[in-house]
Amino acid sequence: MAFMNVKDARSLPPAAQEALRARVVKAVREGLRQVEAATTFEVARGTVNRWCRGYEELGRKALKARKRGRPAGSRLEPLQAARTVRWILGRCPDQLRLPFALWTREAVQQLLSREFGVEVSVWTVGRYLKDWNLTPQKPLRRAFEQDPAAVRRWMDREYPAIVSAAKRLGAEIYWGDEMGLRSDHQTGTSYERRGETPVIPGTGQRFRCNMISVITNRGRLYFMVFTKGFRVPVFLKFLKRLLRQVRRRMFLIVDGHPVHRAAAVKRWLAQQDGRIRLYFLPGYSPALNPDELLNHGHAGLGGRSRRARPQGRFRWSADSSPPPWRDACC
Repeated sequence: MAFMNVKDARSLPPAAQEALRARVVKAVREGLRQVEAATTFEVARGTVNRWCRGYEELGRKALKARKRGRPAGSRLEPLQAARTVRWILGRCPDQLRLPFALWTREAVQQLLSREFGVEVSVWTVGRYLKDWNLTPQKPLRRAFEQDPAAVRRWMDREYPAIVSAAKRLGAEIYWGDEMGLRSDHQTGTSYERRGETPVIPGTGQRFRCNMISVITNRGRLYFMVFTKGFRVPVFLKFLKRLLRQVRRRMFLIVDGHPVHRAAAVKRWLAQQDGRIRLYFLPGYSPALNPDELLNHGHAGLGGRSRRARPQGRFRWSADSSPPPWRDACC
């Protein structure tokens, strides 16, 4: 069977396309069969049929050359685009009853279809997001239990009062927090050939430790590493060591952890003649604590600076002083 060599008319310039359509339709209207016209003009038979039907419905207008490429502009009205941006910036998808936890192109696609009846591809949604100056980013987690009024009150009144009292009494402000570390926690990236995953040798043992730390507004850091759970004795041990190393009065700001508010801690503080005071952040507000940023930095740098060793060797290398490293404070 011989196959007809059909040229793709889309490769022709717009003016040539329009002229070709007119010639084909004229030939068919003068009596040439569509199959013969397709052979003569080297176009597909379906294309000839489509041109002829278009001419019968719309006349010469159906044969006009159209503008090529993606349609200019957006299919959304300016008000619709503005409402979509407000939804993306002010709500999560599940709050709008969409089956997504985070905003993705698919989530925006479904939102546009449901709210405005606009059906677009995910690639078009990506262009819309770029035009709206929205980029994919790793979101920060903020507890919905947080009380914004309490946060504003703490920022506008309580913390300035702490700063004023510290200046009056010659005290230094410290921020405190606790964190946990695991030997199998992997952070950071490494280079390898495209398509191949880097392999980093390390111990197969799984173990963890904890760290309590405080940092001043000027960046002075004190910390203690321990392996037990964070309980009142551990907290008091750290505070006692802190008092031995810091001569000035201390105003320590911490979160509302039950250990920080324990009765035994309050009794111990009352015996220190005002050398150390405890202040509390509003609930569910880790972003207010600079020590949280320090802990995130430790977690991120741990895997990049040196990989975890077996537990015995890791303890020795984690502290410049002799074991046990859980008693380290510096």
